[in-house]
Amino acid sequence: MPNIKSAKKRVLVIKKKTLINQMHKTALKTAIRKFNEAVEAKNVDEAKVLFNNAVSKLDKSVKHGILHKNAAARKKSQLAIKLAKIDA
Repeated sequence: MPNIKSAKKRVLVIKKKTLINQMHKTALKTAIRKFNEAVEAKNVDEAKVLFNNAVSKLDKSVKHGILHKNAAARKKSQLAIKLAKIDA
């Protein structure tokens, strides 16, 4: 445990930011999981809506520094491929 006042404050700030990051990651994973469930059920209309939601959450994760931009691009590409397979 730190003794210096500024170091103590940094510990508190890091805890708060960690919780926020976990919240964003959980919401992102949930959006992707719901999209995958819609794809497995071959529900095209719902999958398109959920795809847009998942892509939005991926972009926001990059903006907030939770994901690297290339990782988000890769995930978006994988989701788009899945959507195209059931749409065809």
